[in-house]
Amino acid sequence: MTEVAWYDLKGKGWLRDLLIILHPPYTLWHLCYVLIGSALAPDLNWATLGWTLLAFFLGMGIGGHCLDELIGRPLRTKIPSALLWTLAVVSIVGAIAIGVLIGMRETVWVIPCVIFGGFIVFAYNLEWAKGFFHYDFWFGLAWGAFPAVTAYITQMHTVSWGIVGVAVACLLFSMTQRVLSTHARFFRRKVGGVEGRYYLEGQGPERPDTDIWEHGKFLTKEMIIGPAEVALKFMTWTVVMAAIGLLLSNI
Repeated sequence: MTEVAWYDLKGKGWLRDLLIILHPPYTLWHLCYVLIGSALAPDLNWATLGWTLLAFFLGMGIGGHCLDELIGRPLRTKIPSALLWTLAVVSIVGAIAIGVLIGMRETVWVIPCVIFGGFIVFAYNLEWAKGFFHYDFWFGLAWGAFPAVTAYITQMHTVSWGIVGVAVACLLFSMTQRVLSTHARFFRRKVGGVEGRYYLEGQGPERPDTDIWEHGKFLTKEMIIGPAEVALKFMTWTVVMAAIGLLLSNI
């Protein structure tokens, strides 16, 4: 079976399916936005941060990804649909419950975030409204800006221009992620082969004295996918290290 992502596991079986459905690097990436939003608070409440992390792990890491797998089986797992629905509903309900408790204990302004999160996790992953919510902007908003803003509100009980700037950065960074990953996924999952050659400048077929078969090089799927996936790996660790650095500044 062709690997469906750069972090896919070789082979088949339930262990591979359970791990791949979590999209481990991307789940870590987007949970780091929770850390970044929380770390902007001058007096960080670590307990609230822990509960917020758990809520987003349940809602995004498990719930959202299980719903996404129900539409067309993009990860080619063999997990029964009934189990995917069960995991999705239980985890999302758990995330909402945690959000409501945080709202009751910390600030009522968390509740609108809970409502939006409960809506967008279904709207994006199940492609509601004929896929209207399944585009780069909504991905960046839901998986980038939203975790950062929500985490900030749980800590500061308000918003600020600072978190607005950070949220826009998270949105744009996540939109960039989706553009690159969509490109890589297309060639990994949809393209069976690539046929063609490329030539260095001045060595192409427009020069009659050039042996194009000697100088031309074959295009491959790996050449097309490679730069996007290397960039995604670098970007993953960029946001992880940024989150760690901000957290360390609060110790």
